[in-house]
Amino acid sequence: MTTVQLKPASPASSVRGRRHLPALDGLRGVAILGVLLFHTGHLGGGFLGVDLFFALSGYLITDLLLREVGGSGSVSLVGFWGRRIRRLVPALAVMLVVVTVVVWGFGAPDLVRSTLSDGPWTQADLVNWHLLAESASYWDSHDAPRVFEHLWSIAVEEQFYVVWPVVVLLMAGWARRTGLRAKRQGERQVELRDKRVEQSNDQRVERQDKRRVEQSDEQPVERQIERRVESWVAASALVISLLSLVLMIALVDPNDPTRVYTGTDTRAFSLLLGALVATRPVREALGRVVGRRGGAVAGVLVVGIAVAWSVADGTGSHWLYVGGLFGHSLAAALLIGLCVQVPGSVVARVLGWLPLRWVGQISYSLYLWHWPVFVFLSPQRLHVAGWTWIAVVCAVSIGSAAASKYLVEDPIRFRAGWARGRGGLVAFVVLMVGMAVLWWALPAPATPAIDITRLG
Repeated sequence: MTTVQLKPASPASSVRGRRHLPALDGLRGVAILGVLLFHTGHLGGGFLGVDLFFALSGYLITDLLLREVGGSGSVSLVGFWGRRIRRLVPALAVMLVVVTVVVWGFGAPDLVRSTLSDGPWTQADLVNWHLLAESASYWDSHDAPRVFEHLWSIAVEEQFYVVWPVVVLLMAGWARRTGLRAKRQGERQVELRDKRVEQSNDQRVERQDKRRVEQSDEQPVERQIERRVESWVAASALVISLLSLVLMIALVDPNDPTRVYTGTDTRAFSLLLGALVATRPVREALGRVVGRRGGAVAGVLVVGIAVAWSVADGTGSHWLYVGGLFGHSLAAALLIGLCVQVPGSVVARVLGWLPLRWVGQISYSLYLWHWPVFVFLSPQRLHVAGWTWIAVVCAVSIGSAAASKYLVEDPIRFRAGWARGRGGLVAFVVLMVGMAVLWWALPAPATPAIDITRLG
């Protein structure tokens, strides 16, 4: 659930720009609508919208990192993490505090206990592992809902944001060291040839050496280093994705696939396949393979994804966990790549429809708010059901998301000077301490005692 500006470019282009692509907002809109339909019981495979979010995040974040490597030769981890914090934490923190206080004041005791238990782990971006440790099944969430359980996917993304930039930074440093070493070796070889030319006065050798130097100058060392980084990033993303798939196949429990569905290690491929398609070698290969048929191929991918969403079932579709999720994530990543490469295609223009784009622009906050709203404003609490209930909870969710977008996200992200530099660090620390105090200060209802003499 990441927003990055980038430029549609030819596959062979080595320049990464910053123009906004409406189709990517549309893809976010499709993803969140799928999740909403799934959680209201009207699209069994709508949970695959989360995979579309993952692929988008992997693609956009990797594109951003590689642009930074191309411009500066390295990655500023402090700068990257600072931008991620300003983008994601304010809206998340407001939702956590508001939902916790409302649930504590008006929720059922079981819901209050689970909320106070899950809150600190959500704040630490580890709630997916916390829920797995408590054996909380994702697929049984409608029976005993927890208001923060949907944030397992935010935790997976945040863990990716911590690790992947470090991987790219290490590869950039390694490529620069090896590239500069090769450059120095080449310069020494040229010096030796120059001496040999002077000693032998051999004009033929001199002309050959001159041609070699001219050819090496055509591809500057910096460009060679940049291409090497992109190749290593692509190779790393592919290898780790395959390892993640192997783990999913090895660890899946056919009776309850929660472990492999929400585990960071077994879902890494959904993010990394997006990262793979963002690299120059894959973009160039994709351009060569599809040629002028990019729009048609994008249409085929849309049909395939739509079929998967219509037939998939979280617990009844075992094929998802033995390659199906991998294939869906790959299709999503390729669709993203084609929307970037062929922004004038029919698919990209449809995805750029203004209402769909607007839903995509509020998709992060809408994802944050929709599940707590659905859980707290249950049909039993509102005494309505069916489409009336769906209309009410969706309206409340969209209203909350829009308020979060325009009153919290955008002002802090784009206009709040205090949120940058040392002021931003101080604000972040104060916020984290304040939220930790909240979890500690609010008393949880006592667990009901069980009279064992009445059992049996």
